[in-house]
Amino acid sequence: MATELPDLGYKPTVGEAIKRAAQRFGDVDFLVLPDRRMTFAQAEAWSRRLARQMLASGLGKGSRVGLFFTYGPEFVVAWLAALRIGALVMPFSTVSKPPELRRMLRMGDVAVLLAPARLLGIDVCRYLEEVVPGLSDQAGDRPLLVDELPYLRSIWMVGAASIPWARAISLVDPQVDQRTGPHVGADGAEATDALLAQVEEEVVPADLAQVTYTSGSSALPKGVVHSHGSIVRTTAHFGELVQSGSSGMTATPGARPASPGERRVFCAFPFFWIGGTLVLGGALHSGFTILCLERFEPEEALTMVERERATSVAAWPSFIQSMRNHPSRVGRDLSSCPMLTDGPSDVALVNSPVPGVPAHRGMSETVGNWYGVDRRVMDPITGADLPEGAEGELLVRGYGLMQGYYKKEREEVFDPDGWFHTGDRAFLHGDRPYFKGRYSETIKVRGANVSPREVELMLEGVPGVQHAIVMGLPRSTGSAGTAELDEEVTAVVVPAPGCALDPAALADRARAELSAYKVPTRWELFEAEDEVPWLGSGKPDKGKLRELLRRRHAGP
Repeated sequence: MATELPDLGYKPTVGEAIKRAAQRFGDVDFLVLPDRRMTFAQAEAWSRRLARQMLASGLGKGSRVGLFFTYGPEFVVAWLAALRIGALVMPFSTVSKPPELRRMLRMGDVAVLLAPARLLGIDVCRYLEEVVPGLSDQAGDRPLLVDELPYLRSIWMVGAASIPWARAISLVDPQVDQRTGPHVGADGAEATDALLAQVEEEVVPADLAQVTYTSGSSALPKGVVHSHGSIVRTTAHFGELVQSGSSGMTATPGARPASPGERRVFCAFPFFWIGGTLVLGGALHSGFTILCLERFEPEEALTMVERERATSVAAWPSFIQSMRNHPSRVGRDLSSCPMLTDGPSDVALVNSPVPGVPAHRGMSETVGNWYGVDRRVMDPITGADLPEGAEGELLVRGYGLMQGYYKKEREEVFDPDGWFHTGDRAFLHGDRPYFKGRYSETIKVRGANVSPREVELMLEGVPGVQHAIVMGLPRSTGSAGTAELDEEVTAVVVPAPGCALDPAALADRARAELSAYKVPTRWELFEAEDEVPWLGSGKPDKGKLRELLRRRHAGP
């Protein structure tokens, strides 16, 4: 059974994983950027220092710690430090607009937010003053007290020595070594390595570790909650596959297990989403090196792959395809990374029993893979189990599955037998699920989930908009089998009587309030509400609306 707990030989907590990695891999590069490197030993030492600082400041098990960093050692050090003390870590997307981040900070009951002063050319201090009402009037020598964010007490920032409301910190410091010694908090409290060791002893696999926010079918984002045990056990399996020279979900037959650092993975999955968690955890367990950029750009990515001799790429297929098609690829030595030179850009299509239908890549709820979960496919109408090859709703259960959704009761998330109903249309082939689409309304855009209702609420707040109906329609990517995995956010808009709407102006408004991947790329204007098909319940009939749009744009 997939749900039998494996024995990793060490306590499966992230704190134990980084200490073990520092002992086993030491001076091997853990993370490499174009201008910076961090070894496993440095990651352990720097995160240990920050963990002591957190303890001296009153943080501990269960503290809600938010992270607002892109790829890089700062994210990794902060992530490790908070997990080492048993805090519940909440990484936030760095493409969030201020209202989106404010909503997630409140939903997550975040007490401390860690961020850089600047990020990808953005003044994060000014950005956060838009996120947190009245922040510019606060002083850093006393706790934040903000009605709209009732649990937020402080913001720690890298490179913010002159910001009155922020606590300045340093996360990446080459001068920090293995020496022990106390960290003194602002109130004179001391936290030593000995205290941290005792704290880490009390962090157990069952403790909640991370909440990954992903849009759901409702207006609010879903907070996917994972424990230390589920993160470490599932990502350890991924790390072993990478070290053995895997392709997709299975190890390459006859491949020689690599030594630490020999496997070098270029990662274009953001660290704040579950794909980043999968790669980071795998590296901690197996010692492969992660290569990344602060912002993905295909030419720079190719340069990194060539210079650092990457052996594989962890990215959404569209990113891999953009690297393979980039003009600068010609003449480069990419022989270390066969997936950029040979075979399909989408490994999920390899050996598919139905040509063009990809293997299901996993989801935030399963730490981005399928290890540690049992799978079954059920008829969504009768509830009967379906045989291999038959299409129905995918259900999963096991230790690799999330603990639940943040602020949702267990009964709202799992059925009485503990199964999670994914809402995905799939079939099984050799116990591996293959993805055919969704029963739910969630829109999939380059690996990110978009809640239609979230976009609808934003558009309905625009003066002159009477109705906004948002859905996902297949986007042609030019690659067989990927259209259903990459949808186009489509907005059907009906103006209020006597009003005229400009799609360009609506798009500008959406870009100001929503992350870029949530902004509709297709706009359909209807002159009156009676042009829209409606259900008896008063809700739009999206099935008929899709067919109406298909006919509207059908060729002669």
